[in-house]
Amino acid sequence: MVRTLGVAVVGFGWMGRVHTQAYQRVLHHFPELPVRPELVTVAEEVPGRAEEAAARYGFASTARDWREVAADPRVHAVSVTAPNFLHREIGVAMAEAGKHLWIEKPVGLSAADAGAVADAVAKAGVQGTVGFNYRNAPAVAYARDLLASGELGTVTHVRIRLLSDYAAHPDGALTWRYERARGGTGVLGDLASHGVDLARFLLGEITALAADTAVFIPERARPTGATAGHTLATGGALGPVENEDYVSCLLRFASGARGVLEACRVSVGEQNNYGFEVHGTRGAVFWDYRRMGELGVSRGTSYQDQPVATVFVGPGHGEYGAFQPGAANAMGYDDLKVVEARNFLRSIAEGTPCGPTLADAVHSATALDAMSRSATQGTWVSLG
Repeated sequence: MVRTLGVAVVGFGWMGRVHTQAYQRVLHHFPELPVRPELVTVAEEVPGRAEEAAARYGFASTARDWREVAADPRVHAVSVTAPNFLHREIGVAMAEAGKHLWIEKPVGLSAADAGAVADAVAKAGVQGTVGFNYRNAPAVAYARDLLASGELGTVTHVRIRLLSDYAAHPDGALTWRYERARGGTGVLGDLASHGVDLARFLLGEITALAADTAVFIPERARPTGATAGHTLATGGALGPVENEDYVSCLLRFASGARGVLEACRVSVGEQNNYGFEVHGTRGAVFWDYRRMGELGVSRGTSYQDQPVATVFVGPGHGEYGAFQPGAANAMGYDDLKVVEARNFLRSIAEGTPCGPTLADAVHSATALDAMSRSATQGTWVSLG
C-alpha cells in the first residue's frame, strides 16, 4: 500500500523548481515506491515567488519564513534549496523537528556546518541525502562497476574537470554566491564539491591534497533588486568578489592512486564541461557529462595502442531502465534529480540510507576546507 508523504521545498530558485519537478515525476519512473510525495508547502522570502510556485506546481500552501515549515505537522520531508549560508540553520532545525532532509550541496559554508547538519540528522533518527547528482548518471554507475570489478586493473590516476562559463560575464551580478559570509567558498563549493564526491565515489577516500586557487574577475556590480540564477547587472556599485573563480588540485588516495581535479566558473567557451578520465594498469574509462549516455572504455591485453570503444548505456546500467527502454536514448540533468528523489524517498520508506548521505557531504566539505588551507599555505594538507 502506497502511503502519502507530505513534502516541502525551502527556497524556490532554479534548484527548488528542479526538486519540485522531481517529486512530481518520481512515481512515473519508479512506481514501486511505497510512498507518494505530496507537495504541502513552499517557503521563499522573495515576495510573490512562493505564490507563483504554488500556482504553477500545486503546493497546498506557501510561507515567507522557513520556520513555518519546521512547525508544520503536515510536512514529513523537506528539500533545502536555499542559499548556502542558510543550510546549517535550516537543516539542523528541520532535523530537530523530525523532518527528513534532502539538502543541496555543499551543505553550508564549511565542514563544521555540514557536520552540524549530519549530527542533527543522526540524533533525530531521520533520513538525510545530499544533491550529489552526477553519481546518478548511468554511465558513472557503469564506470564504478568496471573499476570495482578489477577488469581495468589497479587504478593509477584520475583527472576530473568541472569547467563552466556561468560566471564568465564581467557584468554578472554580485549576488550572495560571491560573498564569503553567504556563499562561503566560490567554485570550490559550487563545482569542486561535485568533483570530490565523484572522486570518492569512483576511487575511494582521499588522504592528502595540494591546491591552488584564483579570482579572475575581482569586482562585480551589486544587483538593485531580487536575483535568480546568474543575473547580469550594470549600474550598481562595484563590490569585491570574495571567493574563488578557479581551483586546481592534486589528490592522493588511500589506494595509492593519484588525481588531478580542476574547476572553474569563468571559463569562456566552456558550458558544463564536466567529466573524468580514470586510468588503470590494464584499461581506462572516459566520461563527459555533455554526452551523458556514453562511456569511453579501453580494456584488453594490448597495453600499448589499445583502442577506446564508445559504450552507449542502456537498461542494466544504473537506473537507466526507469527512463528509457533501449540504449542510446538520451537522459538529462533533471532525470538525475528524479533518481535522487527516488533514493531519498526509498531511504525514508525503508529506514536505511540510499544514495549520498550527510556523511558524504562532510567528507566533501572537509576536502574543500583542506583545499582552501592548502592554497593559502602553499603546502600539501593531510585529510587523515
